[in-house]
Amino acid sequence: MQKSGHKPDYVLIILFWLVIVFGLVMLSSASSVLGYNTKSGDSYWFVKHQILLGFLPGLFLFFIFSKINYQTWRKFAPLLLLFSIGLLVLVFIPGLGATYGKAKSWINIFGFSLQPSEIVKLTFLLYLTAWLAKRKEQLRDFAYGFLPFLVYLGLVAGLIIMQPDVGTVFIIILMSIVVYYAAGAKFSHILIMFGGAVVGLVALIKVASYRLDRFLIFLNPDLDPQGIGYHIKQALLAVGSGGWFGLGLGHSKQKFQYLPEVAGDSIFAIIAEELGFVFVVIFIISFILLFYRMMKTADRTADTFGHLVAIGVGVWLLGQFFVNVGAMLGLLPLTGLPLPLVSYGGTAMMTAMAAVGIVVNISKFTKERLHKKGFR
Repeated sequence: MQKSGHKPDYVLIILFWLVIVFGLVMLSSASSVLGYNTKSGDSYWFVKHQILLGFLPGLFLFFIFSKINYQTWRKFAPLLLLFSIGLLVLVFIPGLGATYGKAKSWINIFGFSLQPSEIVKLTFLLYLTAWLAKRKEQLRDFAYGFLPFLVYLGLVAGLIIMQPDVGTVFIIILMSIVVYYAAGAKFSHILIMFGGAVVGLVALIKVASYRLDRFLIFLNPDLDPQGIGYHIKQALLAVGSGGWFGLGLGHSKQKFQYLPEVAGDSIFAIIAEELGFVFVVIFIISFILLFYRMMKTADRTADTFGHLVAIGVGVWLLGQFFVNVGAMLGLLPLTGLPLPLVSYGGTAMMTAMAAVGIVVNISKFTKERLHKKGFR
Protein backbone atom coordinates (compact mmCIF):
# COMPACT_ATOMS: atom_id res chain seq x y z
CA MET A 1 0.00 0.00 0.00
CA GLN A 2 1.20 3.48 -0.83
CA LYS A 3 1.83 5.42 2.37
CA SER A 4 2.16 8.93 1.03
CA GLY A 5 1.30 10.85 -2.08
CA HIS A 6 1.52 14.19 -3.78
CA LYS A 7 -0.99 17.03 -3.96
CA PRO A 8 -4.50 16.15 -5.16
CA ASP A 9 -6.04 17.20 -8.46
CA TYR A 10 -7.04 20.78 -7.64
CA VAL A 11 -8.77 21.23 -11.00
CA LEU A 12 -11.05 18.31 -10.10
CA ILE A 13 -11.74 19.83 -6.69
CA ILE A 14 -12.51 23.29 -8.11
CA LEU A 15 -14.90 21.90 -10.73
CA PHE A 16 -16.62 19.80 -8.08
CA TRP A 17 -17.18 22.74 -5.76
CA LEU A 18 -18.40 24.96 -8.58
CA VAL A 19 -21.09 22.39 -9.35
CA ILE A 20 -22.01 22.05 -5.66
CA VAL A 21 -22.39 25.82 -5.13
CA PHE A 22 -24.27 26.25 -8.39
CA GLY A 23 -26.60 23.41 -7.40
CA LEU A 24 -27.47 25.00 -4.06
CA VAL A 25 -28.15 28.35 -5.73
CA MET A 26 -30.43 26.77 -8.33
CA LEU A 27 -32.21 24.61 -5.75
CA SER A 28 -32.93 27.74 -3.74
CA SER A 29 -34.47 29.38 -6.79
CA ALA A 30 -36.31 26.37 -8.22
CA SER A 31 -37.89 25.29 -4.92
CA SER A 32 -38.88 28.71 -3.54
CA VAL A 33 -42.53 28.59 -4.64
CA LEU A 34 -42.91 24.91 -3.74
CA GLY A 35 -41.47 25.58 -0.29
CA TYR A 36 -43.73 28.57 0.28
CA ASN A 37 -46.86 26.66 -0.74
CA THR A 38 -46.15 23.33 0.96
CA LYS A 39 -43.86 24.08 3.90
CA SER A 40 -45.70 26.67 5.97
CA GLY A 41 -44.61 29.64 3.89
CA ASP A 42 -40.88 28.88 4.06
CA SER A 43 -39.48 29.58 0.58
CA TYR A 44 -36.05 28.29 1.62
CA TRP A 45 -37.23 25.05 3.24
CA PHE A 46 -35.78 22.75 0.58
CA VAL A 47 -32.38 24.41 0.31
CA LYS A 48 -32.05 24.60 4.11
CA HIS A 49 -32.79 20.90 4.44
CA GLN A 50 -30.42 20.13 1.58
CA ILE A 51 -27.65 21.97 3.38
CA LEU A 52 -28.44 20.41 6.75
CA LEU A 53 -29.06 16.81 5.66
CA GLY A 54 -27.05 16.59 2.45
CA PHE A 55 -24.32 19.19 2.10
CA LEU A 56 -22.97 19.27 5.66
CA PRO A 57 -22.80 15.47 6.09
CA GLY A 58 -21.41 15.30 2.54
CA LEU A 59 -18.79 17.92 3.35
CA PHE A 60 -17.68 15.89 6.35
CA LEU A 61 -17.52 12.68 4.31
CA PHE A 62 -15.75 14.40 1.42
CA PHE A 63 -13.07 15.71 3.76
CA ILE A 64 -12.63 12.40 5.60
CA PHE A 65 -12.67 10.21 2.49
CA SER A 66 -10.23 12.48 0.68
CA LYS A 67 -7.79 11.89 3.59
CA ILE A 68 -8.24 8.11 4.01
CA ASN A 69 -5.96 6.11 1.74
CA TYR A 70 -8.28 4.65 -0.89
CA GLN A 71 -6.67 1.21 -0.55
CA THR A 72 -8.30 0.98 2.89
CA TRP A 73 -11.69 0.37 1.26
CA ARG A 74 -10.30 -2.68 -0.49
CA LYS A 75 -9.79 -4.41 2.87
CA PHE A 76 -13.44 -3.99 3.80
CA ALA A 77 -14.88 -5.10 0.44
CA PRO A 78 -16.78 -8.19 1.74
CA LEU A 79 -18.32 -6.13 4.54
CA LEU A 80 -19.37 -3.48 2.02
CA LEU A 81 -21.29 -6.11 0.04
CA LEU A 82 -23.08 -7.31 3.18
CA PHE A 83 -23.74 -3.70 4.13
CA SER A 84 -25.21 -3.00 0.68
CA ILE A 85 -27.56 -5.97 0.81
CA GLY A 86 -28.56 -5.20 4.39
CA LEU A 87 -29.44 -1.61 3.54
CA LEU A 88 -31.61 -2.68 0.61
CA VAL A 89 -33.45 -5.23 2.75
CA LEU A 90 -34.28 -2.61 5.41
CA VAL A 91 -36.76 -0.84 3.12
CA PHE A 92 -39.03 -3.90 3.24
CA ILE A 93 -39.20 -4.03 7.05
CA PRO A 94 -42.59 -2.71 8.31
CA GLY A 95 -42.27 0.40 10.43
CA LEU A 96 -38.81 1.14 9.06
CA GLY A 97 -39.37 1.32 5.31
CA ALA A 98 -41.15 4.36 3.93
CA THR A 99 -43.08 4.80 0.69
CA TYR A 100 -43.08 8.02 -1.33
CA GLY A 101 -45.12 7.98 -4.52
CA LYS A 102 -44.87 4.58 -6.19
CA ALA A 103 -41.50 3.62 -4.69
CA LYS A 104 -40.68 2.09 -1.32
CA SER A 105 -37.06 3.21 -1.45
CA TRP A 106 -36.57 4.98 1.89
CA ILE A 107 -36.09 4.11 5.52
CA ASN A 108 -36.98 6.32 8.47
CA ILE A 109 -34.53 6.42 11.37
CA PHE A 110 -35.14 8.74 14.33
CA GLY A 111 -37.30 11.00 12.17
CA PHE A 112 -34.77 11.22 9.32
CA SER A 113 -35.20 9.63 5.90
CA LEU A 114 -32.42 7.81 4.06
CA GLN A 115 -32.49 6.30 0.58
CA PRO A 116 -30.40 3.11 0.79
CA SER A 117 -30.12 2.64 -2.98
CA GLU A 118 -28.17 5.91 -3.22
CA ILE A 119 -25.65 4.71 -0.63
CA VAL A 120 -25.41 1.33 -2.37
CA LYS A 121 -24.21 3.04 -5.55
CA LEU A 122 -20.97 3.73 -3.70
CA THR A 123 -20.69 0.72 -1.38
CA PHE A 124 -21.42 -1.81 -4.14
CA LEU A 125 -19.01 -0.02 -6.50
CA LEU A 126 -16.23 -0.31 -3.91
CA TYR A 127 -16.97 -4.00 -3.40
CA LEU A 128 -17.20 -4.73 -7.11
CA THR A 129 -13.96 -2.93 -8.02
CA ALA A 130 -12.08 -4.72 -5.22
CA TRP A 131 -13.45 -8.06 -6.45
CA LEU A 132 -12.53 -7.28 -10.06
CA ALA A 133 -9.02 -6.17 -9.08
CA LYS A 134 -8.50 -9.47 -7.25
CA ARG A 135 -9.83 -11.69 -10.05
CA LYS A 136 -7.65 -10.34 -12.88
CA GLU A 137 -7.14 -13.18 -15.42
CA GLN A 138 -10.18 -15.11 -14.16
CA LEU A 139 -12.49 -12.33 -15.35
CA ARG A 140 -12.40 -13.66 -18.89
CA ASP A 141 -13.53 -17.10 -17.73
CA PHE A 142 -17.26 -17.72 -18.04
CA ALA A 143 -17.65 -19.79 -14.86
CA TYR A 144 -15.21 -17.97 -12.56
CA GLY A 145 -15.57 -14.42 -13.86
CA PHE A 146 -18.77 -13.78 -15.77
CA LEU A 147 -21.25 -15.85 -13.75
CA PRO A 148 -20.16 -14.58 -10.29
CA PHE A 149 -20.32 -11.03 -11.63
CA LEU A 150 -23.90 -11.62 -12.79
CA VAL A 151 -24.84 -13.11 -9.43
CA TYR A 152 -23.55 -10.15 -7.41
CA LEU A 153 -25.00 -7.57 -9.79
CA GLY A 154 -28.28 -9.45 -10.11
CA LEU A 155 -28.70 -9.69 -6.33
CA VAL A 156 -28.27 -5.94 -5.79
CA ALA A 157 -30.26 -4.96 -8.89
CA GLY A 158 -33.08 -7.35 -7.98
CA LEU A 159 -33.51 -5.85 -4.51
CA ILE A 160 -33.68 -2.34 -5.99
CA ILE A 161 -36.15 -3.38 -8.72
CA MET A 162 -38.44 -4.73 -5.99
CA GLN A 163 -38.69 -1.23 -4.47
CA PRO A 164 -39.16 -0.40 -7.48
CA ASP A 165 -36.48 2.01 -8.70
CA VAL A 166 -35.60 1.22 -12.31
CA GLY A 167 -33.65 4.46 -12.81
CA THR A 168 -31.20 3.64 -10.03
CA VAL A 169 -30.89 0.07 -11.29
CA PHE A 170 -29.92 1.42 -14.70
CA ILE A 171 -27.12 3.55 -13.23
CA ILE A 172 -25.77 0.70 -11.10
CA ILE A 173 -25.83 -1.69 -14.06
CA LEU A 174 -24.19 0.93 -16.30
CA MET A 175 -21.26 1.67 -13.99
CA SER A 176 -20.88 -2.03 -13.11
CA ILE A 177 -20.64 -3.12 -16.74
CA VAL A 178 -18.20 -0.31 -17.57
CA VAL A 179 -15.81 -1.17 -14.72
CA TYR A 180 -16.21 -4.88 -15.54
CA TYR A 181 -15.13 -4.23 -19.11
CA ALA A 182 -12.35 -1.85 -18.00
CA ALA A 183 -11.01 -4.60 -15.73
CA GLY A 184 -10.48 -6.87 -18.75
CA ALA A 185 -13.75 -8.72 -19.34
CA LYS A 186 -14.58 -10.22 -22.72
CA PHE A 187 -16.60 -8.03 -25.06
CA SER A 188 -18.80 -11.03 -25.88
CA HIS A 189 -19.83 -11.19 -22.22
CA ILE A 190 -20.75 -7.52 -22.36
CA LEU A 191 -22.96 -8.18 -25.39
CA ILE A 192 -24.70 -11.01 -23.54
CA MET A 193 -25.46 -8.68 -20.62
CA PHE A 194 -26.66 -5.98 -22.99
CA GLY A 195 -29.08 -8.40 -24.59
CA GLY A 196 -30.27 -9.56 -21.18
CA ALA A 197 -30.74 -5.96 -20.04
CA VAL A 198 -32.92 -5.19 -23.07
CA VAL A 199 -35.09 -8.24 -22.39
CA GLY A 200 -35.34 -7.29 -18.71
CA LEU A 201 -36.30 -3.72 -19.56
CA VAL A 202 -39.08 -4.90 -21.86
CA ALA A 203 -40.36 -7.18 -19.11
CA LEU A 204 -40.32 -4.37 -16.54
CA ILE A 205 -42.24 -2.09 -18.91
CA LYS A 206 -44.87 -4.75 -19.47
CA VAL A 207 -45.49 -5.48 -15.78
CA ALA A 208 -46.04 -1.83 -14.78
CA SER A 209 -48.45 0.40 -16.68
CA TYR A 210 -46.79 3.66 -15.60
CA ARG A 211 -43.50 2.56 -17.20
CA LEU A 212 -45.33 1.77 -20.43
CA ASP A 213 -46.95 5.22 -20.25
CA ARG A 214 -43.52 6.86 -19.93
CA PHE A 215 -42.23 4.92 -22.90
CA LEU A 216 -45.26 5.83 -25.03
CA ILE A 217 -44.85 9.49 -24.13
CA PHE A 218 -41.19 9.29 -25.10
CA LEU A 219 -42.22 7.97 -28.52
CA ASN A 220 -45.02 10.54 -28.88
CA PRO A 221 -44.66 13.60 -26.59
CA ASP A 222 -48.00 15.02 -27.81
CA LEU A 223 -49.91 12.02 -26.50
CA ASP A 224 -52.29 13.05 -23.68
CA PRO A 225 -50.66 16.44 -22.83
CA GLN A 226 -53.02 16.96 -19.88
CA GLY A 227 -52.46 13.47 -18.49
CA ILE A 228 -49.47 11.15 -18.78
CA GLY A 229 -47.71 13.58 -21.12
CA TYR A 230 -48.10 16.59 -18.83
CA HIS A 231 -44.70 16.35 -17.14
CA ILE A 232 -42.59 16.24 -20.29
CA LYS A 233 -44.69 18.91 -22.04
CA GLN A 234 -44.18 21.32 -19.15
CA ALA A 235 -40.47 20.48 -19.02
CA LEU A 236 -40.05 21.20 -22.72
CA LEU A 237 -42.02 24.43 -22.31
CA ALA A 238 -39.67 25.51 -19.52
CA VAL A 239 -36.55 24.68 -21.53
CA GLY A 240 -37.87 26.35 -24.67
CA SER A 241 -38.98 29.54 -22.93
CA GLY A 242 -35.47 30.12 -21.59
CA GLY A 243 -34.14 31.09 -25.01
CA TRP A 244 -30.49 32.04 -25.34
CA PHE A 245 -29.99 33.87 -22.05
CA GLY A 246 -32.96 32.85 -19.88
CA LEU A 247 -35.64 34.72 -18.02
CA GLY A 248 -33.26 35.59 -15.20
CA LEU A 249 -32.33 33.87 -11.95
CA GLY A 250 -35.46 33.47 -9.83
CA HIS A 251 -37.85 34.39 -12.66
CA SER A 252 -39.07 30.97 -13.69
CA LYS A 253 -42.76 30.75 -14.47
CA GLN A 254 -42.95 26.96 -14.57
CA LYS A 255 -41.97 26.64 -10.91
CA PHE A 256 -45.32 28.17 -9.96
CA GLN A 257 -46.73 24.64 -9.66
CA TYR A 258 -46.93 24.03 -13.39
CA LEU A 259 -43.88 21.77 -13.71
CA PRO A 260 -43.86 18.73 -11.35
CA GLU A 261 -40.79 17.87 -9.25
CA VAL A 262 -39.07 21.26 -9.65
CA ALA A 263 -36.77 20.53 -6.70
CA GLY A 264 -36.05 16.99 -7.87
CA ASP A 265 -35.63 15.47 -11.28
CA SER A 266 -37.09 18.51 -13.12
CA ILE A 267 -34.60 21.05 -11.82
CA PHE A 268 -32.62 21.07 -15.08
CA ALA A 269 -35.69 22.46 -16.88
CA ILE A 270 -35.81 25.34 -14.38
CA ILE A 271 -32.08 25.98 -14.90
CA ALA A 272 -32.66 26.19 -18.66
CA GLU A 273 -35.68 28.47 -18.21
CA GLU A 274 -33.96 30.91 -15.87
CA LEU A 275 -30.42 30.94 -17.27
CA GLY A 276 -30.91 30.05 -20.93
CA PHE A 277 -29.11 27.98 -23.55
CA VAL A 278 -25.68 29.63 -23.22
CA PHE A 279 -25.37 28.99 -19.49
CA VAL A 280 -26.81 25.48 -19.83
CA VAL A 281 -24.05 24.65 -22.31
CA ILE A 282 -21.45 25.97 -19.84
CA PHE A 283 -23.03 23.85 -17.10
CA ILE A 284 -22.95 20.72 -19.26
CA ILE A 285 -19.33 21.36 -20.24
CA SER A 286 -18.44 21.77 -16.55
CA PHE A 287 -19.87 18.35 -15.78
CA ILE A 288 -18.06 16.80 -18.74
CA LEU A 289 -14.79 18.37 -17.53
CA LEU A 290 -15.42 16.94 -14.06
CA PHE A 291 -15.79 13.53 -15.66
CA TYR A 292 -12.65 14.10 -17.74
CA ARG A 293 -10.57 14.88 -14.64
CA MET A 294 -11.81 11.65 -13.04
CA MET A 295 -10.86 9.69 -16.16
CA LYS A 296 -7.47 11.39 -16.14
CA THR A 297 -7.02 10.30 -12.53
CA ALA A 298 -8.00 6.76 -13.51
CA ASP A 299 -5.54 6.75 -16.42
CA ARG A 300 -2.66 7.88 -14.23
CA THR A 301 -3.35 5.47 -11.38
CA ALA A 302 -0.97 2.50 -11.52
CA ASP A 303 -3.28 0.33 -9.43
CA THR A 304 -6.26 -1.62 -10.73
CA PHE A 305 -8.51 -0.92 -7.75
CA GLY A 306 -8.00 2.87 -7.82
CA HIS A 307 -8.22 2.87 -11.60
CA LEU A 308 -11.62 1.15 -11.56
CA VAL A 309 -13.05 3.20 -8.68
CA ALA A 310 -12.27 6.48 -10.46
CA ILE A 311 -13.86 5.17 -13.65
CA GLY A 312 -16.92 3.92 -11.78
CA VAL A 313 -17.58 7.19 -9.96
CA GLY A 314 -17.12 9.18 -13.17
CA VAL A 315 -19.50 6.96 -15.16
CA TRP A 316 -22.05 7.02 -12.33
CA LEU A 317 -22.17 10.84 -12.10
CA LEU A 318 -21.95 11.62 -15.82
CA GLY A 319 -24.31 8.79 -16.77
CA GLN A 320 -26.96 9.94 -14.30
CA PHE A 321 -26.43 13.55 -15.40
CA PHE A 322 -27.16 12.78 -19.04
CA VAL A 323 -30.08 10.46 -18.26
CA ASN A 324 -31.71 13.30 -16.31
CA VAL A 325 -30.92 15.95 -18.93
CA GLY A 326 -32.01 13.65 -21.75
CA ALA A 327 -35.36 13.06 -20.06
CA MET A 328 -35.97 16.79 -19.60
CA LEU A 329 -35.18 17.38 -23.30
CA GLY A 330 -37.42 14.55 -24.48
CA LEU A 331 -34.44 12.53 -25.72
CA LEU A 332 -34.95 9.74 -23.16
CA PRO A 333 -37.97 8.43 -21.24
CA LEU A 334 -38.63 9.91 -17.81
CA THR A 335 -36.93 7.81 -15.14
CA GLY A 336 -37.24 9.85 -11.95
CA LEU A 337 -33.46 10.07 -11.59
CA PRO A 338 -32.30 13.31 -9.94
CA LEU A 339 -29.65 15.62 -11.36
CA PRO A 340 -26.52 14.59 -9.41
CA LEU A 341 -25.09 17.16 -6.97
CA VAL A 342 -27.94 19.55 -7.84
CA SER A 343 -31.40 18.05 -7.22
CA TYR A 344 -32.95 17.94 -3.75
CA GLY A 345 -32.05 14.77 -1.90
CA GLY A 346 -29.80 14.59 1.13
CA THR A 347 -28.73 10.96 0.77
CA ALA A 348 -27.89 11.40 -2.92
CA MET A 349 -25.78 14.52 -2.32
CA MET A 350 -24.03 13.10 0.72
CA THR A 351 -23.09 9.87 -1.08
CA ALA A 352 -21.94 11.60 -4.27
CA MET A 353 -19.73 13.97 -2.26
CA ALA A 354 -18.21 11.00 -0.41
CA ALA A 355 -17.53 9.26 -3.74
CA VAL A 356 -15.77 12.32 -5.16
CA GLY A 357 -13.74 12.51 -1.94
CA ILE A 358 -12.42 9.00 -2.65
CA VAL A 359 -11.47 10.01 -6.21
CA VAL A 360 -9.66 13.06 -4.82
CA ASN A 361 -7.65 10.73 -2.58
CA ILE A 362 -6.85 8.50 -5.55
CA SER A 363 -5.58 11.57 -7.42
CA LYS A 364 -2.91 11.96 -4.73
CA PHE A 365 -1.27 8.71 -5.83
CA THR A 366 -1.21 9.16 -9.60
CA LYS A 367 1.85 9.19 -11.83
CA GLU A 368 2.32 11.75 -14.54
CA ARG A 369 3.41 9.04 -16.92
CA LEU A 370 2.88 5.32 -16.63
CA HIS A 371 5.83 3.39 -18.00
CA LYS A 372 4.24 0.01 -17.43
CA LYS A 373 1.76 -1.43 -19.88
CA GLY A 374 -0.38 -3.08 -17.24
CA PHE A 375 -1.69 -2.23 -13.80
CA ARG A 376 -0.55 -3.77 -10.56
